[in-house]
Amino acid sequence: MRRITILIADDEVEIADLVALHLQKEGYHIVKASDGKAAIHAIQSQSIDLAILDIMMPELDGYKVTRQIREKYHLPIIFLSAKTSDLDKITGLVMGADDYMTKPFNPMELMARVNSQLRRSKLFNQPAAANKRVLEAGGLTISPDQHTVTLYGEVIELTPKEFDILYLLTSHPKQIFSVESIFQQVWGEAYYERGNTVMVHIRTLRKKLGEDISKNKFIKTIWGVGYTINE
Repeated sequence: MRRITILIADDEVEIADLVALHLQKEGYHIVKASDGKAAIHAIQSQSIDLAILDIMMPELDGYKVTRQIREKYHLPIIFLSAKTSDLDKITGLVMGADDYMTKPFNPMELMARVNSQLRRSKLFNQPAAANKRVLEAGGLTISPDQHTVTLYGEVIELTPKEFDILYLLTSHPKQIFSVESIFQQVWGEAYYERGNTVMVHIRTLRKKLGEDISKNKFIKTIWGVGYTINE
């Protein structure tokens, strides 16, 4: 059986070595890259199951690396960065990262987040269940097998989390989902005051769908309750 391979892209050798040490203890195979171009090359040249990226790297920063990864791949991405502002975190998530941790960090918490993302990725890559059907609503066509979304025949590029949120809402057209419920079902983790993550993803999802925020054509906000899909 092929070992799970994790890419660590960080120009701080001490940080990369520390993360690698803990991941190797978990039995993972590690690939290191000290700059953004090397990270892209690693992903293109071998099978990478998860990437841990710094933001401030030579050649290409973590944001640009993430953008290129998301053009072709659906592997989980975790930012591990010294940039600690809310804007930095929001930017990382909007770019397509699945999680964001700040330095200094607790290695055990990072291991827990890595394992959580790998579990979700494994579930996502399993053959679609019978109830994972193609959905259509208001010009939208959502295909879980192909992991594609089209709007009136035009392909809409979504990150994995944006796709999961849209599929969750569309597959339950009469149900209102709270922020906590969306986080728990899409991220597969317990909710600990991380509602801003959900709201950021819904905001970018609406933008990609060309929504007028005041009209909420596809995703409807039920104030004080949560979100639902317009039928």
